[in-house]
Amino acid sequence: MKATQLKVQKWLNAPEGYTIDVNANKVKVIHAFQMLCPGCVYHGIPQTVELYNKLQGPDIEVVGLHTVFENHHAMGEESLKVFIKEWRLPFPVGIDQHANGQSLPETMNDYQLQGTPTTIVIDQSGEVLVKYFGALDTQKLIDFILEVSTKNPIAETRKY
Repeated sequence: MKATQLKVQKWLNAPEGYTIDVNANKVKVIHAFQMLCPGCVYHGIPQTVELYNKLQGPDIEVVGLHTVFENHHAMGEESLKVFIKEWRLPFPVGIDQHANGQSLPETMNDYQLQGTPTTIVIDQSGEVLVKYFGALDTQKLIDFILEVSTKNPIAETRKY
C-alpha cells in the first residue's frame, strides 16, 4: 500500500513549521495513539520513546499521531500538551485532523486503522510495510526498521 500524507491539524513538541513527508528518502515510524488508551499508555508510548531514542536520525524519523475516535471532549489539544509534558515525550506529535461532522479522524480513516495503538512503518519510497494494531515486540520492530533503513527500497522488501 502506498502511503498518503498524514492529515495533521497541528504538530506539537516540534519546531515551528514541522511536517513529515511520507515520501521522503528515509524510514518513517508513526505511532497512532490516544492519550486515554491503556494499551497506548502502557505499551505504545514507552515503545515509541525507545524507538525515538535508539533510531531517530537522518535515515529514520519517529513521530506520534494523536488520533482521537472516542471521548473527544476529554482529549483536546490542551490536554495533549499536558500529556506530552508529563510523559516527557521526546518525539513530535501530530493531531489527526477531523472533517466536520465525522467521528473518525482523517488519517485514521485514510489508513483504515482499526484502533489504537497502531504502529505504521513506511519505507524510503513511501510504501507502507507495517500497519499493526496492538503490541509488537520492541526488539523485533527495531531489527526490522534497521534492516529496512539499510536496504534499497526498490529491492525486495519483506513484510513484518
